[in-house]
Amino acid sequence: MSSRWISKRAGTFEASGIRKVFDLAAAIPNPINLSIGQPDFDAPEEARRAMIEAINTKKSGYTPTQGLAALRDELQKRIDVKYQHADRKVFIASGTSGALALALLVAVDPGDEVIFFDPYFVMYDALVRMTGGVPVPVSTYPNFHYDINVLEAAMTPKTKVIILNSPANPTGKVASRDEVKAIAGLAAKHNILLISDEIYRTFCFKEFTSPAEFNPQTLVMDGFSKSHGLPGWRVGIVHGQAEFIEQMLKFQQYTFVCAPHVGQYGALASLDVEMKEQIESYRKRAMMLYNALKDDYDVVPPEGAFYMFPKAPWGTATEFVEKAIKKYEMLIIPGGVFSTRDTHFRISYSATEATIERGIEAFKKLVKDR
Repeated sequence: MSSRWISKRAGTFEASGIRKVFDLAAAIPNPINLSIGQPDFDAPEEARRAMIEAINTKKSGYTPTQGLAALRDELQKRIDVKYQHADRKVFIASGTSGALALALLVAVDPGDEVIFFDPYFVMYDALVRMTGGVPVPVSTYPNFHYDINVLEAAMTPKTKVIILNSPANPTGKVASRDEVKAIAGLAAKHNILLISDEIYRTFCFKEFTSPAEFNPQTLVMDGFSKSHGLPGWRVGIVHGQAEFIEQMLKFQQYTFVCAPHVGQYGALASLDVEMKEQIESYRKRAMMLYNALKDDYDVVPPEGAFYMFPKAPWGTATEFVEKAIKKYEMLIIPGGVFSTRDTHFRISYSATEATIERGIEAFKKLVKDR
């Protein structure tokens, strides 16, 4: 293949480091898998039945670009009740990642700066680069708090977008109400687009606050991948100011076209499914893992999602993770995948208690295995 075929854009980012972990683990028959970034429970029965019914009744064509009317209308009613913004409109995207790509395509011109908090979801940096933007990671180390003074110091006249992810991947941190209010106010003051990635909001072990409560210009992204165990169905939710949403729909029309048709029927059937049992199960597993590690590892208690982000007790995070995989057959993700630092590593407790127990034993050995 000729190198002339490859754009300069393709050289601005690399394949996800998560893939490298999976490559290392490919030969392990029964790993201690604490690397999974998706729920370990199946889609609700109601969603599966609705999807099967949609298939059997030949719902295989396109939906409108903005999504299935029944799903969109029901979501709009709930959003109107919650936020009471006259200008807030919703549409259905092909997953939250698809929604973020559309939002950045609309908002970012080459050279525009996009701020996000470090550690960060792996796609933020890559998607900003794809659109010609300049990623500006703002550190939240060591305790992953959102410092408004540090955020404001990182802003320049080129700052176009701020991305807030709470509950956060990979840290499990939930921004406090005061932190969210301060971030929302700062974005409004400087006329900066605030994108709130709320895909993990269902799995929150403390009070959740959306910046849209304080800043009506906030663009909110959510979906059914994490909350209802539908990651492969690719049904995301976006709501924000009508004018911006219309621009996103224009880009969706020429890229994704629409979110998967039958998946939207499954999502509609999921809306009123109670997920309390799953939330409590994740809370229990989070505390089980945290209590087992806190004496030997520098680890911040998880507050949401299904991750925690301890500091490697020796070496770099990459060295620590390689030892975990090669010697103890345990899959975890080095922090350099999610950060400008290679000091921490991500654990996912979206795994069975038996798997977590195996992991705890491995971690106890690893901390001494310098």
